[in-house]
Amino acid sequence: MTAYHARVTAIGSYVPNQIMTNHDLEKLVETNDEWIVQRTGIKERRIAGQTESTSDLAYQAAMNLKQRYNTEFQDVDMIIICTMTPDFKTPSTASLVQAKLGINHAGVIDLNAACAGFTYGLHLANGLISSGLHKKILVIGAETLSNITDYADRNTCILFGDGSGAVLVERDEVQSDFISFYLNSEGEKGASLYCSNLSNHLFEDPIIPTNKLIQNGRAVYKWAVSTVPRGMKQVVDQASMTLDQIDWFIPHSANLRMIQSICEKSNIPFDKALYSLIHFGNTSAASIPLSLDIGVTEGKIKTGDLLLLYGFGGGLTQAGLLMKWSL
Repeated sequence: MTAYHARVTAIGSYVPNQIMTNHDLEKLVETNDEWIVQRTGIKERRIAGQTESTSDLAYQAAMNLKQRYNTEFQDVDMIIICTMTPDFKTPSTASLVQAKLGINHAGVIDLNAACAGFTYGLHLANGLISSGLHKKILVIGAETLSNITDYADRNTCILFGDGSGAVLVERDEVQSDFISFYLNSEGEKGASLYCSNLSNHLFEDPIIPTNKLIQNGRAVYKWAVSTVPRGMKQVVDQASMTLDQIDWFIPHSANLRMIQSICEKSNIPFDKALYSLIHFGNTSAASIPLSLDIGVTEGKIKTGDLLLLYGFGGGLTQAGLLMKWSL
């Protein structure tokens, strides 16, 4: 039986031009720059323009990838868009990106695992390629969270921004970038972070049908810092490795304090963590590919480095992925 392998062969990213600083938020809600930076590490975030949709951001990230690596898309046979802010319920955002890119023979799918979405997308792409079903997959994390942010809620509006990041995953006859993974969800805690325009009785806590992001920050923080370190250990244990062998830890960029706590509980030096939140805020499914691309463009991530990607958030869902960077 033929063994197939999957490799990341290109990366790109895109953020909107409009910048919303902490000082801008001071004009909207009772807050200030010092308070926001101290509690989140965020200084500014990007906001999509009135005519920019999630599919537009995804398209721009793909084009940035194409230009930087001089690659072609005509033989891409699957597009996976990881997002919780699709343009429509249907058609899928992936189908809109397919049309914008002019790829005529690709399967398309949207994947919603919130802030763990991009890691799930890579996991799915690896499975589809390793099984022999596909050869070349475009995986994009893209969000326009500004569309579902309540700018009257001082606890959440300081966090979220818009952006996108893309990678190309291709079949390789010799080596695989993907080593091990860990997936988990605690759906009973879903009311801690949600967005709905409908009231329902699925959870003990009532759902507020505002169609805006509602978050119990304290509950999510407590869940993440207690469960993510255990999940990280599961990933490296599966590979018969240890966390001190990791070159770079790339978590979801939710909150700088949260990342610091996770590193401390996992005995990972904080200077091994890569994040994108300082200038882009929490961009959900886009945060990990943005962090990854920052590491690449700044020359931190090098060929052969061992990376631990870890997404966590709405669901409450988490996904860890250990990979060797071969670009």
